[in-house]
Amino acid sequence: MLSKEQHEDFKQNGYLIVENVLDKAAVKQIRLTAERDAQLAKNVQINKNYEEEGVGTKLVYKDRLGDDAYSAYVRSRRLIEPMEELFNEKMRHYYHLQMLKDPNTGGWQWHQDYGYHYKEFFYPNFVSLMLALDPCTRDNGCLRVLRGSHHIGRLEHQECGSQLMADPERIEWATRELEEVHCELSPGSVLYFHGNILHASDPNHSSLPRWSIVAAYVTASNTCVLPEVEEKLSPVLDPWDDKKIAMITQNNLSD
Repeated sequence: MLSKEQHEDFKQNGYLIVENVLDKAAVKQIRLTAERDAQLAKNVQINKNYEEEGVGTKLVYKDRLGDDAYSAYVRSRRLIEPMEELFNEKMRHYYHLQMLKDPNTGGWQWHQDYGYHYKEFFYPNFVSLMLALDPCTRDNGCLRVLRGSHHIGRLEHQECGSQLMADPERIEWATRELEEVHCELSPGSVLYFHGNILHASDPNHSSLPRWSIVAAYVTASNTCVLPEVEEKLSPVLDPWDDKKIAMITQNNLSD
């Protein structure tokens, strides 16, 4: 159960950090699964989120839920129930990413997740989460947000290498008007962020990795504008308990 203060923080700030959502044993298990996963390594893509020179960003993108450990965790009641509280609705899974931010891999320009997906959903009832599998610090390029920037509404976005970035003129205004927050996380903690909050990250110039799982959801009542997107959306999620997730994760380790 989230506190009244946490609800208010998310409403006003557009993001919320919840500490120790997963315990050390669970984090160790999912991190080990990812390290040993040959298929995950095979599926890695490099996003070049810049126009000229820069460092590529390593990730694996999944637009459907499967029977793997990562899909299990993005169904976890520990991750989903706080979102259900914040939006007072059930959720649907849209996609999830394994972010493999190793040393000397890149970051992201300022953007909004709903800025990416405005054409797919009628309402900005869109929320993403980041589950930290390693310490996320300033040194290794943790996520940065502009506090309260979701109140601006959706901004126009433009291409920048492999990604979309928010209108640079508006970003210039936003960075002057709003506080920039470095969202440092311990392993097992979760950052929830509204679909319209501006966020970015720096390259990882440290010697330590910053692996995480990022997942995006929409509220069950949100109207999907594109039929092909509706086909990929999960049904309304019935969150999974720890026992079911542990069984699937253990099976993945055994394979």
